[in-house]
Amino acid sequence: MSPGRLAGRRVLVVGAGTQPSDDPDAPVGNGRAIAVLAAREGASILCADRDRDAAERTAGWIDDEGGTAEVLDLPEALEPLVEYFRSISGEHPDWDEYRQAMVRQGKSLLRITPVRWGPVATGGFPARLA
Repeated sequence: MSPGRLAGRRVLVVGAGTQPSDDPDAPVGNGRAIAVLAAREGASILCADRDRDAAERTAGWIDDEGGTAEVLDLPEALEPLVEYFRSISGEHPDWDEYRQAMVRQGKSLLRITPVRWGPVATGGFPARLA
């Protein structure tokens, strides 16, 4: 596996799903594109989306490319979200308030662990980024 530019990094993508569309040529969506590209680059991804089905489709895409993805809904997603935000921003004055906001917003997580690296098809990404 090639280490990639984001190897060893953790990335949180909020809005990792894509809104459903009947258009077969609909764009992937920024959140899903970021999640897939970051996984291709070796990052460990936590994706949050309020639409579980959309998060599951993103996880399926990553699985199809050889990564491992897991979707967590509330209440299972709550402590991993807190842990992630602690790791990137330090302490928060009121983590209970943060937890209540996550519950109100219906947050989910998609946890991704790349397991191999293969040839990259640009798939609409600029070649310099793929």
